[in-house]
Amino acid sequence: MVLDSQGRILMTTTGENNNNIIIYDKSGKVLDSWGTEFPGAHGLSIAGEGSDQFLLITDPNTHKVTKTDLKGNIIMTLERPKEVDGYTSDDQFLPTETTIMPNGGFYVADGYGQNYIMQYNAKGEYINHFGGKGEGADKFNCCHGITLDTRDGTNPTLLITSRASQEFKRFSLDGKHLETIQLPGCSICRPVIHGENIYFAVIVTKTWDSWDGMLAVLDKDNKVVSLPGGSNPEYVDDMLAEPVFDGKTFRNPHDVLVDGDGNLYVPQWASDKTYPIKLTRV
Repeated sequence: MVLDSQGRILMTTTGENNNNIIIYDKSGKVLDSWGTEFPGAHGLSIAGEGSDQFLLITDPNTHKVTKTDLKGNIIMTLERPKEVDGYTSDDQFLPTETTIMPNGGFYVADGYGQNYIMQYNAKGEYINHFGGKGEGADKFNCCHGITLDTRDGTNPTLLITSRASQEFKRFSLDGKHLETIQLPGCSICRPVIHGENIYFAVIVTKTWDSWDGMLAVLDKDNKVVSLPGGSNPEYVDDMLAEPVFDGKTFRNPHDVLVDGDGNLYVPQWASDKTYPIKLTRV
C-alpha cells in the first residue's frame, strides 16, 4: 500500500482475472482499479514526482517485477536475473518487495524465492546482488520487505526483513551486513519509515492457523515503543518480550501506510476479504 502525490492510496490484491491494483481516497472510497496482469500482486513501491510518478509491482506468481505508470501502463518488466548463479530456472524467482533510490535505481527482494537482494539501475540493468537463503548474518530467512533508510541524512542504508527469523537487518548500499535487530514473536513484513520511526506489520505472532498479528512501531534506536493491536512492549535484558495479540483489532496485517498526518492504513492477508483498516492518530 502506497500514497501518491494526489493523496490517493494504491493497494495490491491478488486473484486471477481481478484488477490487482485498487485505488482509494483516504476515506476508503474506491476511485479506480486496474491491472489484471498481476494475479499474485504482492509488493508495491512508488517514486517520482507528479505526473512522472511510477510504481514497481512484484508478483511471485508470474515471477516478475513490473514498472508501470499510475494508470497501469507497463513501462518495463524484469524476470529472473540471469546474472545470479543461485537461479537455475525462472520459477525460482519469487519477488516480494522493492525499494527505489532517488536516482530511479532500485533493489528487488526475492523473499519467497532464493532470498537474494538484486540491485538495478533506473533502466533495469543489473548492478549487484547479495544475501541468499541461510542463517548467517548476511543471509535471509524470507527477505519479505526492504526499504531505504535515510534518517541520519548522510549515510543511507537498506533495512531488510528476515521474516521467518523474526528479525530485520541493516546493510550498506553495496550489500555489506551492518547489524541485525531481533523482534521475538514478530513475523514482520516490510519496514516503513516515517519521521524518526520504523513501522512494521506483524502478520502473525503465534500461529498461521487463526487470525493474529499487530503493528510494531520502533524509535530511531530500534526499540519497540508501541504495538497497536497487541500488548504493551516490554524488554527483558534488553530483548523484546514476545508480544500478545489483543484478539480483536487485526486479521493478519500485511503492510502499513503512514500519511502526512500520522494516520495508519493497514491492508490484511487472508482476512476473509476485510476492508483495509484506518487508525486515526489522536
